[in-house]
Amino acid sequence: MVAYDESCGKRQRLLVVANRLPVSAKRTGENTWSLVMSPGGLISGLLGVAAEFETKWVGWPGVDVYDVAGKNALSKSLAEMKCIPVFLEEVFDQYYNGYCNGILWPILHHMGLPQEDHNDTNKTFQTQYDAYKKANRMFLDVIIENYEEGDLVWIHDYHLMFLPQYLKEYNNKIKIGWFLHSPFPSSEVFKTLPSRSELLRSVLAADLLGFHTYDFASHFVRTCTRILGVEGTHEGIVDHGKVTRVAVFPIGIDPNRLIKACELPEVRQQMTELKERFAGKKVILGVDRLDMIKGIPQKFLGFEKFLEENMDWRDKVVLVQIAVPTRNNVPEYRKVKTQVHALVGRINGRFGSVSSLPIHHLDCSVDFNFLCALYAIADVMLVTSLRDGMNLVSYEFIACQEAKKGVLVLSEFAGAAQSLGAGAILVNPWDVTEVSSAIKEALNMPAEEREKRHRVNFHYVKTHSAKKWGNDYISELHTFSESEMKIKKIPLGLPQQDVVQRYSKSNNRLIILGFFGTLTEPMNNQNEELDLKLNPELKETLKALCNDPKTTVAVMSRSGRNILDKIFGEYNIWLAAENGMFLRDTTGEWVTNIPENMNLDWVDGAKDVFKYFTDRTPRSFFEASETSLVWNYENADVEFGRAQARDLLQYLWAGPISNASVDVVRGNHSVEVHAMGETKGAAVDRILEEIVRKKSMTTPIDYVFCSGYFLEKDEDIYTFFKPEVVSSKLSHETRSKSSTSDHSIKKKKLSSNVLDLKKGNYFSVAIGQAHTKARYGVDSSHDVVDLLHKLAVADTTTATTSDSFSESEDYQTRNANADWKPWINYVKIRELAVGDTDQPVDI
Repeated sequence: MVAYDESCGKRQRLLVVANRLPVSAKRTGENTWSLVMSPGGLISGLLGVAAEFETKWVGWPGVDVYDVAGKNALSKSLAEMKCIPVFLEEVFDQYYNGYCNGILWPILHHMGLPQEDHNDTNKTFQTQYDAYKKANRMFLDVIIENYEEGDLVWIHDYHLMFLPQYLKEYNNKIKIGWFLHSPFPSSEVFKTLPSRSELLRSVLAADLLGFHTYDFASHFVRTCTRILGVEGTHEGIVDHGKVTRVAVFPIGIDPNRLIKACELPEVRQQMTELKERFAGKKVILGVDRLDMIKGIPQKFLGFEKFLEENMDWRDKVVLVQIAVPTRNNVPEYRKVKTQVHALVGRINGRFGSVSSLPIHHLDCSVDFNFLCALYAIADVMLVTSLRDGMNLVSYEFIACQEAKKGVLVLSEFAGAAQSLGAGAILVNPWDVTEVSSAIKEALNMPAEEREKRHRVNFHYVKTHSAKKWGNDYISELHTFSESEMKIKKIPLGLPQQDVVQRYSKSNNRLIILGFFGTLTEPMNNQNEELDLKLNPELKETLKALCNDPKTTVAVMSRSGRNILDKIFGEYNIWLAAENGMFLRDTTGEWVTNIPENMNLDWVDGAKDVFKYFTDRTPRSFFEASETSLVWNYENADVEFGRAQARDLLQYLWAGPISNASVDVVRGNHSVEVHAMGETKGAAVDRILEEIVRKKSMTTPIDYVFCSGYFLEKDEDIYTFFKPEVVSSKLSHETRSKSSTSDHSIKKKKLSSNVLDLKKGNYFSVAIGQAHTKARYGVDSSHDVVDLLHKLAVADTTTATTSDSFSESEDYQTRNANADWKPWINYVKIRELAVGDTDQPVDI
């Protein structure tokens, strides 16, 4: 991670943007304020990056300030603490209490969309949504005022989902990260949100999106693919060539802060008092906000069942519950509070006595030191969250348990379950019997087992601290953004004159072409025939290129062998079917590369789903091969096709591919399922080895033209031939394999390199992509067809026609209705010069 700018001799700046500043502000006079920095939370998470970055905070100060003098004074005081305020008085209620907490929060926590109050015309979904967008704009304005070129911007949580898009519209070069501290729901829940598409697209404007768990990240990716129709890959989301990285960063705590607190004299004194207070009893501890997702009623019901079934424990155990009040003005929260109080009264009435109560319930927050004392003396920590982003209370309990080594009973619906599950007892909080059994198991657990479980979780909490979380996230933002800028970029216009001239001067050429969308016949939406066919304008041109002794042509396709054989059977051409699972040389001989352990049991079930959607989507079609299936709706109604694609994906994930090792790729107008791990970059490696072996090649390849309408995951083919990527390892491996083959090459020695590409002799050309790993880009396959015609006649026409290639032509898009007859005539002349033979030509 590089955060130092040598040119100006200062650290790089990091702008941390959150709804709330980590400061408690209190006005002490007309122009004076008292400020206290809040400990823990994001402050702890940024301890690691504070030394490398100049960190500034942007957020709401936590107080309403209406007078200019007060705002100026507070801003000045906050600046000393490296904080920048965003004053939200005019929109705060509808933005924060309305859209953020009243609409987004329930959706994200799997509670569904709340019912709109149609009697309150001043506070509708639309007015809250408008306030939310306006608040995000107000954050944008403050950031713009304070932004300096090169700043990193790290945005936090669901309060600011529009901000990444707003910032990119202001300056597309800003590096932006966004982290969600809450859960992310399944697509079935999120798609009920009226503004779902706008929010998702806005967040995807960021460079890096972070989530606490793999479940949340997976839900997000699937939601985007189903609602937006974008492509999900192992890196994240791809939309028209733009990659948004999606990654998992489980947040932690500052464990040393709690460990040191437990050593303080006043904390030890509180621990002694608590032990005396609960002498002879085991202590079960609960620490939660008093809201709907924390599962406090479920906790009490489980404890009640435990007391019912275990009479011998009734006077030997006590449940201490700290319930921190929150949003008491909201009816739903008041309802939970009433329910909790009723349960406490009922359980204490049933199982308590004048001298002993089984539940000690506190509707209040407690100070940090007293909380550490409670953590340290507890025998069991009971967490029954119904849905939680992480739940750091469980981490804090473990950090304070070095001496006692108590047991953590943890809800499987808390994010922490994916981190601490190895040492905890996991429960379904909705299953009262399971919670009761877990309490009994925890109370009776032998010391050796407690020690073992605690050791596992304590090590995790110590090593996965909030500091590490912050470091990991910023490091990933740096790494991914920088590598992405090197790889994915806006392509240059194709310099056709240079492509042709370098082709004519080279001695051993390799042309690699995609099939669908590159060489196929343009489809007329009025035609009934949907069979894939070779573009008729290319037939003579392709034959001339394939018969040129200096040129090797290879077609890379996800289509099956039968389709490629039918179309290219008469050509002296190399074919890679199903992304290299099958290779065919110029003699027509196919070689299989399917791994022996590949499981293809999913194919038949997936094929049934593809047939079903093909039947119900007019003008769509699907291709079935031995290791992959592709459903294409390019010629169907666009909107209907996208809707059908979303449904198709749901059918697939729910059934035939639910547990299969497959990649699912969502293209612009297609859905593909194929065996995991196969890409065109991997295929070209194998086909290059076969070309060298079969042709007994002694002259290195000195010119490569590679073009296609490829999916994002297949664009590794473009980087394969880059001079800095091609290594001597390939040459060595190819020579070794060639030398041990049955084909006699004793009289010919391979040169020291299979590839001898000068930087200017490699042309990677993407078709119809705004961002790509290819160096060059063209608007459509017509431009590639045009160029192939010129290459086919290059050797015979370069001397007489080079002047006809003007510089302006390099960047022009070919007219689809242009007259091809002159080029066809050139091709026929070229055929006479080269000769049209059915035999493969060796170099």
